[in-house]
Amino acid sequence: MIPDRIRSLLVRAQPWAADAAALLARLTIGQAFALAGLGKLRNLDRTGEFFASLGIPAPGVHAVAIGGLELVGGCVLVLGLATRPAAFLLLGTMAVAILTAHRGEFAGALAIAPDTGLTDVVPWMFAIILLPLLAHGGGRLAIDRLLCRHPCAAAASP
Repeated sequence: MIPDRIRSLLVRAQPWAADAAALLARLTIGQAFALAGLGKLRNLDRTGEFFASLGIPAPGVHAVAIGGLELVGGCVLVLGLATRPAAFLLLGTMAVAILTAHRGEFAGALAIAPDTGLTDVVPWMFAIILLPLLAHGGGRLAIDRLLCRHPCAAAASP
């Protein structure tokens, strides 16, 4: 059994631990998306060719759109601004990535194989990190919390 004093401390610390976890998730995934988007935008020809090889219609337009979404979406996640909408849109890009660029790994994506490279699991990891941000928001350490003074603020922090 946990002594009452320790239990009380843990109960009081839980909301701040959840907010710290949301902050770390936002900073980590936001930076990763911003860098991925910047890479796509810096290499539009190559990104467009890759999208074309996947059968994505209007690959040049989608290269700009997805690169921009990842860059801007990643930046707003880092700030904790529009966390839920950004997480929703970026989760959509991960769903498309899983079903197109990573469709070969789709069936066995959760299986660990010695020859599986990091790129095989990145969309899954990104999606898993985005889900709690979509569900719970950016936490108390996000700009959303400062701007939102109605039920969304209460939902973001216990």
